[in-house]
Amino acid sequence: MIDEAQGSEAFLAFASMAHDAVNHHDSPDHGAAFAHDGALEHDKSLSKLIENEIIPRLVIAHVGDARSPSAAEIGIGEVAALAELVLEVEADALLASVEAVLARGMGVDTVMVDLLGPAARLLGEYWESDRCDFIDVTMGLWRLQEVVREIAARAPSERLLAAGGHRALFAAMPGDQHNFGTVVMDELFRREGWITERMTSAETSDLLRGVRREWFDLIGLTVSCDCHIEKVSSLIVALRNVSRNSRVCIMVGGPVFCTDPDLAAKIGADATASDAKLALKVALALVRKREREALAVS
Repeated sequence: MIDEAQGSEAFLAFASMAHDAVNHHDSPDHGAAFAHDGALEHDKSLSKLIENEIIPRLVIAHVGDARSPSAAEIGIGEVAALAELVLEVEADALLASVEAVLARGMGVDTVMVDLLGPAARLLGEYWESDRCDFIDVTMGLWRLQEVVREIAARAPSERLLAAGGHRALFAAMPGDQHNFGTVVMDELFRREGWITERMTSAETSDLLRGVRREWFDLIGLTVSCDCHIEKVSSLIVALRNVSRNSRVCIMVGGPVFCTDPDLAAKIGADATASDAKLALKVALALVRKREREALAVS
């Protein structure tokens, strides 16, 4: 059972975070703090918040949960219907609707990836098109988070208890505006037993200070724009030079590497991967290889 009253404190904290992302843009035409004025940054501010912090946690919660072969697919219409419901009902009623989808044989991972995540994106589109206001969207996102928390608690990942022991640092390339990839990687690796740290909006000096101060087996960098490629290469060199772990593994990810995987080696990275699940396998193989190499020379 979801207690909406008890969740008000969490909602207010989330609303404050979201409000901080947009409240410095006032509309001279509407005269309201939450009305957007057509400026690109203002129009996309809530979308970035949804993309960077909310959707990744909807996407990753259950990587190992399989969907029944007989279960029907989740369609666009079902996503739209849920998005409408999010704005109209309390969290308990929303949970009941999602439970009905799970009862059809859908796995938790499928519901999060194919239903809740797209519904969250759709809420952002509703706000951008003035179909609903900021408070409606913020409250709707809070309800989605409560549903995620509830269904996740019913099927916890046993991998969280695994004694992995490996340490990983994830960060977006300094200057990038999006950190969606780092949130996804951090969540997935953590659930697989890794000890993870994620640096948000880190400058180059922050990254260098972090790897100089702490031991990491893996550093994962996400690059959303190919305009940063030359800078990535120099950053990788700098990270290796200051790292406490002289055998640190460095992986890179982003659209540019999906298009040209060989680019990763060209800029000095150890590997890349097309998605987070594959990245986990590649990273573990890399780290274990480095560990064997260290034992061989000791």
